[in-house]
Amino acid sequence: MNQETREVTAPAEQLDTPIRNFSLLLSPTPRGARLARLLATEQLRTWGLPSQPAEQIVAELAANAVTHGRVSGRDFRLTLHVVGAALRIEVTGTRGDRLPYAQEVAPDGESGRGLLLVDALADRWGVAHGPTPRKTVWAEVEFRVTGSRPSPRRCPTDRPGA
Repeated sequence: MNQETREVTAPAEQLDTPIRNFSLLLSPTPRGARLARLLATEQLRTWGLPSQPAEQIVAELAANAVTHGRVSGRDFRLTLHVVGAALRIEVTGTRGDRLPYAQEVAPDGESGRGLLLVDALADRWGVAHGPTPRKTVWAEVEFRVTGSRPSPRRCPTDRPGA
């Protein structure tokens, strides 16, 4: 496992807001996807950020990379960027020819809901191409500061009727 972590100070006008970065390569296996979720959760805890909804987003994107983007012998990359009150989650895989899309799923279907969950939990998400043969699926979550600890901008339990 290759891990790179760095913390960089923002430009002069944002000196009180650090830029945080965490990136590592993981094996394209169910174990690698699980490890992505666990390590992301631990890194967010270290940074003093809430783990939800980011933990679930990482779990879904990593599972998709392992299930739909796997190429034998090629790892996938998990990257977390925090700039100010925004967290960007990126999962880079080696199957740029297979683009993700949210799909309707039968009520009794056993899979296919991952991107629907990402869409519901993230403020934004999308796909960045390249360099060939790679693609990066990313999701962003913005936090609001309440007291001394940031909290997610929205949470599934905040919705009416939940």
